[in-house]
Amino acid sequence: MKTVIMAGGMGTRIAAVNALVPKPMITILGKPILEYQIECLQKQGYTDIIIVIGYKGEQIQAYFRDGADFGVRIEYIVERTPLGTAGALFLLKDRMEEEFLLINGDIIFDIDIGGFREHHKKKGGKATIFIHPNDHPFDSAIIKVDTDGRVSQWLSKEDERKWYKNRVNAGLHILSPHILDEMAELKKMDMDRDVLKQLIPQGMLYAYDSPEYVKDMGTPDRLAEVEMDILSGKVKGKNLQEKQRAIFLDRDGTINEYAGFLKHIGDFILISGVEEAIRKINKSGYLAIVVTNQPVIARGETTIEELDEIHNKMETLLGRGGAYIDALYYCPHHPDKGYEGEREEYKVKCECRKPAPGLLLRAALDYNIDLGSSWMIGDSEADIEAGKAAGCKTAKIGRDEKYTDLLSCIQQILP
Repeated sequence: MKTVIMAGGMGTRIAAVNALVPKPMITILGKPILEYQIECLQKQGYTDIIIVIGYKGEQIQAYFRDGADFGVRIEYIVERTPLGTAGALFLLKDRMEEEFLLINGDIIFDIDIGGFREHHKKKGGKATIFIHPNDHPFDSAIIKVDTDGRVSQWLSKEDERKWYKNRVNAGLHILSPHILDEMAELKKMDMDRDVLKQLIPQGMLYAYDSPEYVKDMGTPDRLAEVEMDILSGKVKGKNLQEKQRAIFLDRDGTINEYAGFLKHIGDFILISGVEEAIRKINKSGYLAIVVTNQPVIARGETTIEELDEIHNKMETLLGRGGAYIDALYYCPHHPDKGYEGEREEYKVKCECRKPAPGLLLRAALDYNIDLGSSWMIGDSEADIEAGKAAGCKTAKIGRDEKYTDLLSCIQQILP
C-alpha cells in the first residue's frame, strides 16, 4: 500500500518555533517531524511514499532525497500554488490503483497500521479515518459514529453540541482510489469539508477508533509535550503491537457521585478531583478504561440511548478538564426478575457482570492489555473481585478505605 504525506502547508500557528522551515521539518529532539513519520512507516513495511510539498518544499527534498538513506522510496508532487489540504490529490489520479494511506505532515504518531488497514477492508467504505480521544475536544471537530463504525455526523467547533463522546479526527486516513475519480479538476480543496464530509450521506465514511498515540504540532505547547512523550517511551509504547497497561475504573462512586441506580442524566455529577486523576492516568501511558455494571437497561429503567447520553456527558465533562477515557465497557444484564418494564433479553446470568471479569477480559483482547501489569479501581467488593479474577492489581476506594477517592489512589499508585 502506498502512503501519501501532505507536507505542503505553512504552519502559521507553530511558526514561533521555527519560521524558516516548513512545518513538517520542525525538529523534535533533533529530528524532523517528517522523519518520525517515515520511521514508523518503514518499520512496518510501508516503504512506497509520495510526499506532497509546497511551502519551502525544497528543504524536504534536500533532506530526504529519494528516501534510500531512510529505507524507503520517496517521490514528490509539487504544489505550484496552494491547493489546500486535498487539492493536490487530483495529481495522483493516474498513480493510485488501490487503497492508500494519507497522512497529515504535521503529526507525530506510532500506530499499528495493519490494524487500521484491516478495519478499512472489513468495512468496505470509500474512506476510513482514524479517530481517538484527546485532551482538548472542546476545540476539535467531534466525529460521531453508529454502532457499525460508520460516521453519522461531523461536528465542527462552531456546531451546537451539548454532550458528546470524545472522539476526534487524528489526521490519518485510508482512501479508496475511487475518491480520486470524482475530482474533476485541479483546484484548492479542503480534505474535511470537500472530500470526507461528502461521503457521510452516502454511508461510505467509516472511523477506526483507537487509543494509540497521535498528536498534531499545532502549538508550541504540544511540541514540548511530544518531546517528553518520546523521551518517556510513551509514543512507541502506545502502539497496539506493544503490550498495554490499563487502569480499569468503576463508574458509580468512583468517577461520579453515587446516586443508586442512576437513571437520569441530571443526576450524573463528577466527583471532585476525578478530572485531575484521569489526566494523570492519560499522561502516564496507561489506558483509562471504564468498566461498569448497568442493570438499569435490563430493569427497563433506562434505554441504551439514554445510557449513551449519560456517558457522553461524562466524556464531555472530563474533556473540559483536559482528561479522557480510552474506552468504556458496560454490562446491561441483571439476572433477577420481577421489575415493571424489565427487558427479558437482558435478564440472563452473564460473564460480564462484575464480580465476573468479562468486561476486563474483553478489553484485554481488544487492546492487547497485560492484565498482570494493570489495575482495577472501584468502590465495591464486586470491583475488587472482578479485578482479581482478571489477574489485575486492585485498589478499593471509599471513606473508610486506604484510598479515600480516585485522586488519592492515583497519586499513590502511579509513579
